[in-house]
Amino acid sequence: MDKKIGFIGLGTMGKPMAKNLYEEFGELIVWNRTESKADELRNMGAEWGVSPKEVAEKTDVIITIVRDTEAVKDVVIRESGVIEGIDKGSILIDMSTISPQETREIAEKVREKGADMLDAPVSGGDIGAEEGTLSIMAGGSEETFEECKPILEVLGEEINYLGESGMGQTAKLCNQVVCGLNILATCEGIMLGQEAGLDIDKLLEAITGGAAGSWMLRNLGPKMAEKDYEPGFKVNLQQKDLKMSLDHAEELDLPLPGTGLVSKLFRSVQAHEEGEEGTQSLIKTIQRLAGKKRDGGSCQ
Repeated sequence: MDKKIGFIGLGTMGKPMAKNLYEEFGELIVWNRTESKADELRNMGAEWGVSPKEVAEKTDVIITIVRDTEAVKDVVIRESGVIEGIDKGSILIDMSTISPQETREIAEKVREKGADMLDAPVSGGDIGAEEGTLSIMAGGSEETFEECKPILEVLGEEINYLGESGMGQTAKLCNQVVCGLNILATCEGIMLGQEAGLDIDKLLEAITGGAAGSWMLRNLGPKMAEKDYEPGFKVNLQQKDLKMSLDHAEELDLPLPGTGLVSKLFRSVQAHEEGEEGTQSLIKTIQRLAGKKRDGGSCQ
């Protein structure tokens, strides 16, 4: 690999992704808004960039994975952002989940600098980030996509090119719609089994390998059963993605009734100040609707 890589955004997903890249290529320049989150990578040997601009100046490929559209704008097109330091021929890969339209606008600004951009959001949660097994959905130039494939292959197993700029983000919104409904289905199946007196561990073992099997059932089902609400992916971020999905569907005059329902149920989680918990916390809303507590009895 003859390209030097910069990595911006060392949160729940970004840090393990950056670690995988450093371990594969032996060098990396990193930046994060909270500098202490880079300590582990710096101790491994990664270089610290004082700003997104400096990261771009010192690298050929810059990867960003931050919270939302505004955060991407902050690190890319605003003061001391990537766009101020990016060189002609360099590539920006944004792996955040943001608005498809905003993605196209940012990509155009990057191209005006003689560089190129891929939107390449990911799915697979913190487990996929740690294990390098993410699903990656890419939009932009197909030539640029092929050029960046050796990097993407370090981060994911399922890597797909979806089309022009913004199409990776559009695919991710579709992914989030399906994820949201799968989480609700997992909650309801577990609640039904629990109230009927089934051993939930045995239930999960029985149905995970059948037609009901899904990533959500396999990974979030046990967490729901164990009352483990630590975030692999936070409710607040899921809600951000569902809102973008519903907004995009409205632009297309497309009803998504199931997605609308899931978003309202997640809003109840947020109303109970649980938005920083993992998406498996949706089961708490189903329990409250049923007047049940996880360990039996009625909700007060």
